[in-house]
Order: sequence, then C-alpha cells, then structure tokens
Amino acid sequence: MRPTPCDLLDRVRQQKPVIHHLTNWVTICDCAQVVKTLGASPVMAHALEEVAEMAQIASALVLNIGTLTADFVEAMKLAAQSGNRKGIPVILDVCGAGATALRDQKCLELLNEVRVDVIKGNASEVARVSGASVITRGVDATEVAGDLVLLAEKLADQCKATVVITGKVDIVTDGNTTYLVKNGHPMMTHVVGTGCMATSVIGAFAAVEPDLSLAATCALACYEIAAELAAEKASGPASFKERLFDCLYNLDHETVDRMQKIETCQ
Repeated sequence: MRPTPCDLLDRVRQQKPVIHHLTNWVTICDCAQVVKTLGASPVMAHALEEVAEMAQIASALVLNIGTLTADFVEAMKLAAQSGNRKGIPVILDVCGAGATALRDQKCLELLNEVRVDVIKGNASEVARVSGASVITRGVDATEVAGDLVLLAEKLADQCKATVVITGKVDIVTDGNTTYLVKNGHPMMTHVVGTGCMATSVIGAFAAVEPDLSLAATCALACYEIAAELAAEKASGPASFKERLFDCLYNLDHETVDRMQKIETCQ
C-alpha cells in the first residue's frame, strides 16, 4: 500500500533525519527552521574543507544555487559526490536558472558531474534547465509556453531524476508516474523564501522515503496545507510567515487527510 502524506510526516518526526544544506544565504535561516519545525535536523555546512564529511552523516543533501558563487558550486559538487557515494538523495533547487549565463552554466555542471535525484524549480527555471529558451525574472517565474507536464516528464527521463515544478499547481514526476499537487495559497508568493523552504521540506521527506516522486509530492502537500491554514488568520506576509511554522508544527492526520489535494496525472 502506498504511503500517505501523514505516513511520511510521521516518519520525519520519528526518525529525525539530518538534512545537509548548501543553500541560499538569503533564506538559510528559514530553511533551517522549516526542517527543524518538521522534527528533522538541519545542518548548514558550506566550507570546502568539511562538506564531504558532513554529507556522510546526513540522510539527504539539499543544494540551492540562489546565491551562487563559483567556489560555492565547487563545494556543492564535493558534497554531492560524497552523498552519491553514501547513496543519500541529492535535491537541487535551480533557483534563478534562466536569469544569467552563470546560473545556467553551473546548473548544467552540477547535473553533468554529480547524480542529482530531485530537480526542483518554478516553471521558467525548470524549462531553462531542460534547454528551453526562456528568461527568469531574477528568481521569479515567467510564463512558459507549452505543456509543463510533458516538459517535466521529458527532463525526468533525460536526467533519470524526479522533477518538481512548483506553481499554482505543482507537478512532480519521475518520468513514469506524475502527480499534481493543488494545495497552497497565493500569500506564499508574497514571502521571500517559501520556494527555498519547499525544497528543504522535500529534502526531509526524501530522507525517509525511497520513492522520491512520492516523497516530494507528500512534502509539498503537507507544507502547502500548512500554508492554507496559516493564511486563514494572517493579516499580511509577516503574520503569515509566523503562522506557517506553527501550522506546520501542529499538522495532524485528520487535517492532512481532509485537506490534501493530490492527483495522479493520466
């Protein structure tokens, strides 16, 4: 029987996996907090001298190129190579891909030089990584022509990875099974870091479930249900962000089962 979002949330809370991050400096505290709120253990180790060693004690590795430098990406490669040797899932947030040539180049280097198990971004970021001629507005998505489900499935096949496109409807696919997640709230677009936090939540769920497309789907559903709950009484972005952590911490089975909107794409 396929695990449910509640099953995986319980595993995260019980197993408390270590999630190693080399992530966006703008959102690093929020990424650590969201993982801690779930019950997992975040570590933010970026130094070239220790990233490989740290990856050996982790259960998942999260990479995010939001505030990349050439040296930082070299550290990501070392951490990912170590994670590959250990066999832990490596999640790459292609934050800002399509905005500059440097971001495009470094995404491709990571995808070519290490095994990335989950590729995550918004529509224009993922489209750019797939080779489409699109431009991302900084780290904000732009419109992408064509079928996003088909685009995600092709990239998943090409990279032998799970691909996650976040948006009004999230798309998660390993090239064989494709899920749509229809949870979430527009207030998420008014808070810096909600996308980066989503990647960290995916990392926590991937640490406890080998079916990575299912792990990412359940992660997004739980995270976005918490966002829906937070928005109910929030008066703006600041109160929403505060309530988001509390609602995620207090998620229970009845709420998740009642509110989850996961569909399998035919």
